[in-house]
Amino acid sequence: MDADIRVRRVYEEPSPADGARVLVDRVWPRGLRKDAARLDDWAKDVAPSTGLRTWYQHDPAKFAEFRRRYTAELAEPGPRDALNRIRALAAHGPVTLLTATRAVDISQAAVLAGLLREVSGLRAGACADRGLFSPHNRTWEDKCELRGTVPCSSASAS
Repeated sequence: MDADIRVRRVYEEPSPADGARVLVDRVWPRGLRKDAARLDDWAKDVAPSTGLRTWYQHDPAKFAEFRRRYTAELAEPGPRDALNRIRALAAHGPVTLLTATRAVDISQAAVLAGLLREVSGLRAGACADRGLFSPHNRTWEDKCELRGTVPCSSASAS
């Protein structure tokens, strides 16, 4: 069963159906009061690096390369740990990934949602031997094939 991962703008009115609300931007959204956001977590560490964010600028023509570079960043220890926290939240119910960008379909939140859905859709233990999301691996690529945003795409062959 796939995890219930949603992507919304942080400026939208919170909904009871949101479940756990996680801001995945590195900088706080302009003009938004912290109490109005009603966040369960602000996962700054899972956000793209400043360099990547500045390079990308939500240019649709750069999205495929952004997704590749961002996925590689997520393999580093800090972002990987933050991604694991979100993954743990998703194991207990719906999670809404929040971002300030207007183009949510080409945002880091969309990439994260795809990764989290893919991982939750794998059969239990399908990638355990590959160490997916393991803090003991330097990168996911060490033990798991990455194609775009699909971690452990070879799991179906297991």
